[in-house]
Amino acid sequence: MPKPRQPKSPRFPQRTPQGLPDKDTLIKHIRESGETNKAEIAKAFGLKGEDRRALRHMLQDLETEGALGRRGRRGFAESGALPEVGVVDVVERDPDGDLLVRLTKGEDAPLVVLAPPRKGDAAAPAPGLGDRLLVRFAPLEGGGYEARVIKALGAGGQRILGVIRKARREVRVEPVDRRSKDTLILTDPAAEALRDGDLVLAQASGREVRYGPQHGKLLEVIGREDEPRAFSLLAIHAHGIPTGFPAAAEAEAAQAQPPTLAGREDLRDVPFITIDPADARDHDDAVYAQTDDDPKNPGGWIVWVAIADVAAYVRPNSALDDIAREKANSVYFPDRVEPMLPEVLSNGLCSLREGENRACMAVRMVFGADGRKRSHKFVRGLMRSAAKLSYEQAQAAADGTPDDKTGPILKGIIQPLYAAYAVLKRGRDARSPLHIESAERRILIDREGEVAAITPRASLEAHKLIEEMMIQANVSAAETLEAKKTPLIYRIHDTPSPEKVQALVDFLSTLGIAWSKGEAPRTDRFNKLLDETRGGPNADIVNEVVLRTQMQAVYSTDNIGHFGLNLAKYAHFTSPIRRYADLIVHRGLVSALGLGADGLSERDIAKMSDTAESITFAERRAMAAERDATDRYVAAFLAERVGAEFAGRITGVTRFGLFVRLDDTGADGLVPISKLGGEYFIHDDRTHALVGERSGARWPLGMRVEVKLTEATPLTGGLLFEMLSEPAAPDPNAPRPRLGMRARSDRGPHGPRSGGGGFKGPPRPGQPGRPKNIRNGRKKGGPKR
Repeated sequence: MPKPRQPKSPRFPQRTPQGLPDKDTLIKHIRESGETNKAEIAKAFGLKGEDRRALRHMLQDLETEGALGRRGRRGFAESGALPEVGVVDVVERDPDGDLLVRLTKGEDAPLVVLAPPRKGDAAAPAPGLGDRLLVRFAPLEGGGYEARVIKALGAGGQRILGVIRKARREVRVEPVDRRSKDTLILTDPAAEALRDGDLVLAQASGREVRYGPQHGKLLEVIGREDEPRAFSLLAIHAHGIPTGFPAAAEAEAAQAQPPTLAGREDLRDVPFITIDPADARDHDDAVYAQTDDDPKNPGGWIVWVAIADVAAYVRPNSALDDIAREKANSVYFPDRVEPMLPEVLSNGLCSLREGENRACMAVRMVFGADGRKRSHKFVRGLMRSAAKLSYEQAQAAADGTPDDKTGPILKGIIQPLYAAYAVLKRGRDARSPLHIESAERRILIDREGEVAAITPRASLEAHKLIEEMMIQANVSAAETLEAKKTPLIYRIHDTPSPEKVQALVDFLSTLGIAWSKGEAPRTDRFNKLLDETRGGPNADIVNEVVLRTQMQAVYSTDNIGHFGLNLAKYAHFTSPIRRYADLIVHRGLVSALGLGADGLSERDIAKMSDTAESITFAERRAMAAERDATDRYVAAFLAERVGAEFAGRITGVTRFGLFVRLDDTGADGLVPISKLGGEYFIHDDRTHALVGERSGARWPLGMRVEVKLTEATPLTGGLLFEMLSEPAAPDPNAPRPRLGMRARSDRGPHGPRSGGGGFKGPPRPGQPGRPKNIRNGRKKGGPKR
């Protein structure tokens, strides 16, 4: 008689020494924390080395058992627990008629009652079923939670954006998001008039269907899948980007008048110039520099930065303010811009046009010969731009080839700006902000709306000049508001988490690169690592992994500094035409310095924390929409080149395949794991590689490869590649990867078999994946800070 099978022993003991908690203690800690991650738990219990690895297994097991739920990519909470702030969908009504919401991420999240507006809350349309909201969760005295609306975000998960496919007397909506499987059958009479290939927004009925797709109704016809400009429209609708302006806001903008000198300092004799992308339509910053003749500051410079005075036109509690707060930022697509402000302001009275009087908020900064800022002063002024230049024009003039426009101002304006920047650069170098290289590309759209070309964007000294002067102006704004004890929204960037740094250390050890155990992350240490590997065989992969080690910058009323820029105080001041955060900072300066009656309102101050959260969300929403539109335009550009071969490098390694970025276009696509070789592959997350279980052959992050394009799907933005290169040889010194992330490849000796589906692309910024590497020509030059 066979012996009964013994139960498997757990991967961690019930009780362990050296601080590793048991299950009950760990769950209690997570419950009291509300939401936490592995690094914070390890720090709380003082865990290191093997204990940290045991903790990871413990968390995985508790998640499998249903005791814990995920919050984001790395966070954990007790099942049923809720974060302080979250994005929810309105999913149903209870018997009393109250709306119930559920977190969009977290299948174990409970239904929560949506609380009614409180007295004093700004008037807003009442939410309904299918809406998506940003809410704050608050515990109730009797147990449970209620959700209070911070901001409406548009259509929720019950609405589907897709393309019409007609067949067998059915009108189906196939989602354009490849990650969605929610095909709908339209049953309302309006669907009969639709044509195959129409892009529509539809809504599921919510009634359960025993077999087949859900039924739904048509909400809106967006366009046609074969229209060249459909891709940005898809992104706008898919991400709920607010479009257009209410009539009241348009009326307020139309009534705006040109500025006068009343209450302003006359700066029209200061020869400011604007330096922007060649096709920029709005100009919100201008610069000027001159030597400091103060004998106490030998070798010093005075740098002026003038910014459009948007606060003079967008007053608190106005219709313009309401829509600007809702939009939070302009969104830039390859073929269009969805502006934060109406065009009469964004491209008119708030744009610092050459030769026209414009209201501005200007800062005069004094720098020593060492590049450190000695002092600054803000004024509300009236200016007149002396010239509108592109980055390329300014750089060509500085390099000795001026044109008819830059020749006359070369000695008096352009050369002093570059000389001042040379001094500011000394201070920047001493500060040692993080210097990660990221290739950017620009999508050029022709008159028919088709992609004419995808070109690399040159990184010019002119870009760095404007960036550094804007950074210093932003620092000056934060310092002034702090000194005046005025509420403000900071731009913060956290230090990399211990968990991320440990992952970096583990990876570097596989390359034979030392990073001292316990060494605190500093920008100069990261830069030293990048400098030491630059130009070598591991340069690309180290640059990529250092990028992934960083946190995401956010807006907050609580200051923790900006790690990437290595600054203690930082706020956004220089782009109020396209960022609501900057407008709040402008109002703060008006209030703090007594520069007018249009400063911060009581609502601005009371809602500042909520505003910081909502504009952070809006920024990420805009980035996701821009990225999705870009992916679709790139896929459309490459659709006619299916079968062509390309050089690239591996930028993402996952258990289901490799993401490869092409050199010439920056396009990202997937090589499915089933097409890599005739064996099982193990995802080794420590070395960022797929490793053949039998042969040990490796596909590591950063490896140069040749691929063939096998599929391009413009509607979803997905690209599929076939691998042409051979894998790297086994590493005899590498430890055997931990089993568990295995996937079978069916690639034989003569290449891959047919099959496979498209994928959107590698993981996004802030996840183990790609940085944003393509920007359209309408964006300001230089990185987002």
